[in-house]
Amino acid sequence: MVRSGRLVAAHGLEGDAHAGPGLRQVSLLAIEDIERFEHAVKDDHIDLHPGVFAENITTEGVGLSGIKVGDRLAVGGEAVLRVTQIGKVCHDGCEIRKKTGVCLMPTSGIFAVVEEGGEIRLRDSVRLLRAKKTFWPWSKT
Repeated sequence: MVRSGRLVAAHGLEGDAHAGPGLRQVSLLAIEDIERFEHAVKDDHIDLHPGVFAENITTEGVGLSGIKVGDRLAVGGEAVLRVTQIGKVCHDGCEIRKKTGVCLMPTSGIFAVVEEGGEIRLRDSVRLLRAKKTFWPWSKT
């Protein structure tokens, strides 16, 4: 587990092998989903903990299941992510799928691009940003 890192705009997590151009610069997974998966697998010999799914950010209490493509997430005090994909096809070399027969990422993984970079740390808040309101000078609002 890494306690801090830097999200780089239009790139991903600094130093991450999966960072770079593209729509899956950062991956997120909820601890609640990891725990449900671990309970469903029921195998004490398989270590399922944050990071084992190669997610960049593990969240708690965020409600990732309600996130939609296009939603924006503020992480810490500076970084902003835009969700680009929900789930992904599990690759053939997936160690979790080899050991359990299934994988969590196809249904629960969230992928995003970094719109605004910044330092992130363990226990930083992750919150859904409201859509920006458009002001039209001729409207009454």
